[in-house]
Amino acid sequence: IINSFQLRITHYELRIKNVGSPQKAKLRLGLCVVRCKFDKLCSIRKDLFVNRILFSSTLFCAMFFSGLNSTFVLAQGDDITKDRGVNMDKKIVQTAGREHLGSFAPLFAHLNDDVLFGEVWNDKTIDVKTRCIITVVSLMASGIVDDSLKHHLLNAKANGVSKEEIVAIITHATMYVGWPKGWAVFRVAKEIWNEDIVAHTEKEKYQNTIFFPIGEKNPFGKFFVGQSYLAPISNEQVPIFNVTFEPGCRNNWHVHHAKSGGGQILICVGGRGWYQEWGKNPILMEPGKCVNIPAGVKHWHGATKDSWFSHLAVEVSGEDCSTEWMEAVEDKDYLKL
Repeated sequence: IINSFQLRITHYELRIKNVGSPQKAKLRLGLCVVRCKFDKLCSIRKDLFVNRILFSSTLFCAMFFSGLNSTFVLAQGDDITKDRGVNMDKKIVQTAGREHLGSFAPLFAHLNDDVLFGEVWNDKTIDVKTRCIITVVSLMASGIVDDSLKHHLLNAKANGVSKEEIVAIITHATMYVGWPKGWAVFRVAKEIWNEDIVAHTEKEKYQNTIFFPIGEKNPFGKFFVGQSYLAPISNEQVPIFNVTFEPGCRNNWHVHHAKSGGGQILICVGGRGWYQEWGKNPILMEPGKCVNIPAGVKHWHGATKDSWFSHLAVEVSGEDCSTEWMEAVEDKDYLKL
């Protein structure tokens, strides 16, 4: 039944002989189904770009990263066996399995280090760059966006996958595996490839460190000391804005008024800043820090002297809401912080 895959499946059965029979049956069934589909494609298109050896190698690489239970759609196009400028002679060595699970799960460690990385990743049928792409897509399809995805994205970049290529790869895969998975992978990929973007200004450099846009100059700038920026995030249901302060910038003392409800919630998303209520000690704001500001409380917030600062401003709904702007924070008090 397995035909030309028989030698390869026998080889892997020898390597994973301790795996339970259900997994072996699933593997055989998957190979059988894929082989039948492959032969049907070959009968339709004699010039199909992938051969049996390449196909089986791709299948095994993908199966390892998606739990031996993936379906692959093969696209006609560029010959992925050609040299892509990646060093194919460098042997890939993995020791993470034994380092982290050697005493607890020795068989798993062996399969991870010796079979997956020692044999599959070092097989010369597919270049390393292509294997990196297969692995990233397999993890994405499985919904895995933890450190393993970040590791393989870094590996993809190190093996020649450009920013333009990874964007196209994730976009294409999103059409098949789902929009939420695409968003999740893009968030990780953006961190890794953002360093390639040349930042000419301090604002651009800081933008590369945060997820939310900085936006344009704040139209309420007359109530601020220094330069601030405003970017609308949500204008419906719950208004949310990203407010960014250059180092040393802060807003004036102010109060959010409301007959009922109202107030504001601040969530730091970048840099370092201060929040202070009248008569109380200032609170240091760092990414993840959240403060709730009830209506009627006099307060101010802004960047530290030496850091940019961004926070989301969530407007709490209420009746007859308004903001009363007051005096600026005195320099002598601010500079003591």
